[in-house]
Amino acid sequence: MHVFLDISRLLTVAHRAAPSGIDRVELAYARHWAGRDASDCTFVAEVPLLGFAALPVALVRELVTALEESWESGTRLAGGAARRARLALPFGRPALNEALRRSGPKCFLLVSHRALERPARIATMRRNGCHFVPLIHDLIPLHHPEFARAGQAEKHKRRIITTAALADAIIVNSAATAEELSPWLAARPDRPLVAVAPLGVSPPSVEDPPVALRPYFVALGTIEPRKNHLLLLNLWRQFANTMGGAAPRLVVVGRRGWENENVLDMLERCSALDGLVRESGSLPDREVASLLRGARALLFPSFAEGFGLPLAESLALGVPALASDLPALREVGRQVPDYLDPLDGMSWRSAVLDYARPDSGSRRAQIGRMAVWRPPTWDNHFVEVERLFAKLQKRPTEALALDPTPTVRDLERPAPGALRRDEGLT
Repeated sequence: MHVFLDISRLLTVAHRAAPSGIDRVELAYARHWAGRDASDCTFVAEVPLLGFAALPVALVRELVTALEESWESGTRLAGGAARRARLALPFGRPALNEALRRSGPKCFLLVSHRALERPARIATMRRNGCHFVPLIHDLIPLHHPEFARAGQAEKHKRRIITTAALADAIIVNSAATAEELSPWLAARPDRPLVAVAPLGVSPPSVEDPPVALRPYFVALGTIEPRKNHLLLLNLWRQFANTMGGAAPRLVVVGRRGWENENVLDMLERCSALDGLVRESGSLPDREVASLLRGARALLFPSFAEGFGLPLAESLALGVPALASDLPALREVGRQVPDYLDPLDGMSWRSAVLDYARPDSGSRRAQIGRMAVWRPPTWDNHFVEVERLFAKLQKRPTEALALDPTPTVRDLERPAPGALRRDEGLT
């Protein structure tokens, strides 16, 4: 199976001090196929107004190396590599057309949600003989629109409609995501193949922080409503009132997201949290791993998750976790973490105070349970992807030249002709 891998997202995120979860996934896919024979994969990205174009493998390998070094150390050295790739992209149309004319099975692989709400270019790749395989990370904006930015629920709905209409096979990061996606695929007479492939984690090897901040905990992830930071900040305000300077510390790691007025007001203006709560912003991977290694536990009180990379990363470092009782998080952590209702503030308070004690029996028991836990790996992820491709190759390709009709019942259809408009590939 010759893969056409869309890495458009990587060309736009090189300036970030630390990657998002989806950034990490697209980088892992680029790393995987950049390490294989050049005949196995054509790397593509979108050119405004033109559609997709191919990128030279050498530039992709340079970008992958630069991003890995930048996001691990925080040096931000990937900008030059991304800029060279963007400059080369407009000249890559002939290379893409040549690759599409090759015989044999082909697959257009889209592992970020980018451009899923715009199906015309995807349909064009199918007409050129490519099976379409997206990776769906979650359906959170549909099930929890209250946690999404304005307009994101409708945008994500269009993405899932595109997936239901055009995908020949689908990769999901968890069985929980597969279950949520299943009803959207039910109307397809030729239901797409679905592979559950947990995301890999490979945190850098680090020592414990040289100086502890007293007992401290880490909250890791973008500061957004569904991550439930407000619960933690209210707990720490109680600790400040009842324990004063003897309270454990909280380190909040992650960039600021959206619709967080209450959380940001507490971080910026609540004097009771001074000295007890530290907002660190986005940090490079090595610093995050070091902070986690010294923590009493990761605190993960999220309301909704599709996978839960911070939980997997924490456990991979041997660090206990207190996590919300969600299907996706239980799938990742299995029997290891202590799971709590994200609305049960008293349970979180009790667990944090317990884990803060040097003689905590609960924490010691969780460390013991880690002996049988194994982190998900990218090698195992790509084994599942290759199995999916092997099944996909057995499916007939004649229908790829045709645009399937959207078949998701009771949903808004794309505008007439939206799935048939050519984007200029020959």
